[in-house]
Amino acid sequence: MTADELRGALLRHLEFSIGKDLPHATLRDIRVALSLVVRDRIVQPWFASTRRTYAARAKRVYYLSMEFLIGRLLEDAIVNLDLAEAVREAVGGLGHDVAAVLADEPDAALGNGGLGRLAACFLDSLSTLGVPATGYGIRYEHGLFQQRFEDGAQVEEPEEWLRQTHVWEFERPEAAFRIGFGGRVSENGARAVWTPDNAVVAQAYDTPVIGWRGRWANTLRLWGAQAIRGFDLARFNRGDHAGAAAAEALARAISRVLYPDDSNGHGRELRLRQEYFFTAASLRDILRRFRSEYGDDIAQLPRRAAIQLNDTHPAIAGPELVRLLHDEEGMEFATAVEVARGCLGYTNHTLMPEALERWGEGPIGHLLPRHLQLIERIDDWHARAHPGRRVAIRDRGEVGMGELAFVMAHRVNGVSALHTGLMKRTVFAELHRLHPDRIVNQTNGVTPRRWLLSANPRLSALITEAIGTGWEDDLERLSGLEAHVGDAAFRDAFAGAKRANKTAVARWIGGTQGVQVDPAAMFDIQIKRIHEYKRQHLNILETVALWLAMRDAPHAGWTPRVKIFGGKAAPGYTLAKQIIRLVNDVARVINADPVTGELLKVVYPPNYNVTMAERLIPAADLSEQISTAGKEASGTGNMKFALNGALTIGTLDGANVEIRERVGAANFFLFGMTAEEAEARRAVPGHAGQAIAASAPLARALAAIESGVFSPGEPERHHAVTKNLREHDYFLVCADFDAYWQAQRGIDEAFRDADAWTRAAALNTARSGWFSSDRTIRGYMAEVWDVAALV
Repeated sequence: MTADELRGALLRHLEFSIGKDLPHATLRDIRVALSLVVRDRIVQPWFASTRRTYAARAKRVYYLSMEFLIGRLLEDAIVNLDLAEAVREAVGGLGHDVAAVLADEPDAALGNGGLGRLAACFLDSLSTLGVPATGYGIRYEHGLFQQRFEDGAQVEEPEEWLRQTHVWEFERPEAAFRIGFGGRVSENGARAVWTPDNAVVAQAYDTPVIGWRGRWANTLRLWGAQAIRGFDLARFNRGDHAGAAAAEALARAISRVLYPDDSNGHGRELRLRQEYFFTAASLRDILRRFRSEYGDDIAQLPRRAAIQLNDTHPAIAGPELVRLLHDEEGMEFATAVEVARGCLGYTNHTLMPEALERWGEGPIGHLLPRHLQLIERIDDWHARAHPGRRVAIRDRGEVGMGELAFVMAHRVNGVSALHTGLMKRTVFAELHRLHPDRIVNQTNGVTPRRWLLSANPRLSALITEAIGTGWEDDLERLSGLEAHVGDAAFRDAFAGAKRANKTAVARWIGGTQGVQVDPAAMFDIQIKRIHEYKRQHLNILETVALWLAMRDAPHAGWTPRVKIFGGKAAPGYTLAKQIIRLVNDVARVINADPVTGELLKVVYPPNYNVTMAERLIPAADLSEQISTAGKEASGTGNMKFALNGALTIGTLDGANVEIRERVGAANFFLFGMTAEEAEARRAVPGHAGQAIAASAPLARALAAIESGVFSPGEPERHHAVTKNLREHDYFLVCADFDAYWQAQRGIDEAFRDADAWTRAAALNTARSGWFSSDRTIRGYMAEVWDVAALV
């Protein structure tokens, strides 16, 4: 498509789709018209991909996930369709700045962290590789929440991304399913009949996902909840105006908010409703599509459908699919279980038992009475097949969704080599003993189209200049950069791209946060969901200790740093929210200190999302991947940073292990205990107090926080954080502090040798090609799904 053709199409959409002429068009109008032009270019390959899938009678992948953190879609589509130059010329020719037009698009509020971003990367790779696939999730009206800070504390407000039309989606009124809850189960001969006492409609909304060069497009199908009867006119006419819309409000609550606060009973019930709602709708859609192609021979489903459960949220898929096959299709129970297992795969994302969902039998029995019966039968079936087993799905009045997902899946995969090994030895040790061939590893990856080509055009241009094109969908070609790393001119260009990215971020920080930072300083970044195991409090404790040391000797040759944090805490996660407030309080004091003003700044931009990550990651010098060893399943932020030429400070946790192996130990700053050492240390009584007593910088930092240095007039403000560290410290912040402190001082010294740092950064990029989500998907295709690409 030429620039002239694109300009003409944009003006036509502006006039006929939006109802504006160019002189009266707003920035939003231009962005929407451009999006419609680009969407038009996606529809044809989207339809062609669907037709080709039907013609080939190909097995399809169905990816069920509570989150799809897709971010902005316009620039992503422009890049994948190779329209960047035409768009720049066409939009610029109409008197508009392309960057401003792209920035006008709101982030789709459909996820929170790595789980959702991984799902989005997988959809991109499935389309790039030409694998027939559909992603299934929920169309959240208000997402997780929009984060702002008030006196340093997190305040949650609803996301309003759907206040304006979401131009990428197509509503599918014909794809709607009635989803029931509650009620009773009766017997009709040999068949159980579930009669729900309330129901909602799951309405489908489709977004096409285009792959690289537009060769293939798949579908993200999101479900919105609607009332069976949305408006009670009789109640309205009786004067009960609010009550007339009550049914609609209750139904829409299911698809309003991602991860509603589950610290209360109502929140827990809503979350269970959400999980069943989207899982049940997705399975019915899968069966509908199967019948349209293959008729009633439902036993062939495993040959035609690979259904992947992204964590335990859709684990109810096991009993629901058995219910559909057994109760509604009349299949024998044992056969139904085997057919369901033949379709289902389960990706585990956590080693923490408390994070593996467990639901009380009471709530499940109340909302899903038939499913509780089927879970009991599945558990009994498994027990009979494995006499003497030492684990059960139902235990002490609760249903373990991890155990349920494991039993009902033919493959269970971890997401890094370390994580997969630990799964076998810890959370699923007994199930692994019973099913030794079921667990496989598929180390996570990220899409290079989004996280390098689009997010970092300066570095991407340098890569293409050095090794040519083709790396965009064959990322291991980046290894060709190694031959250039010894060239001083290449290193200068690499450093120049990083410096330009840092300068742009410095301007953004100054304009949005009111903090002036020096692009020559080290940009030290930790951006991820706020959680104790991710140890943002270790980072801020070291920051406090560093600031105190700088104040003692401001002329001691310190390496200037800009510490950048980003991330949200779950609304009900009190300690994580207190860590956020501590970071902001520390930032306020340090940034106002004239003694250390040129040496240290701390910045915490609110409302971290995909767009902010795309801005910050290319500007990072140092990537903070400091989780307690044995707690992070994989991580994908660590991969994005390394790919963009940041060096990592990290523990031997998750995919850090594989990153260090591939980029080289000399190009990775390792600290801290191993998973085995961490477990042993945790068992030592008083381990936190011992660590504090042995570390003068740590003791001094804690004392400063507790004395109110960062909360004048309210010295007790952060005592919950420090008390947790002194008395519990399950995640071993104190025990790992000295190793972290020493590693950071080594980093100070390394950064002062700018050329050696650039060499190490360039080697990180050159050796990160293995961490492409294209490689991950090929692994799933061969070892989990048994599917083939069609391009």
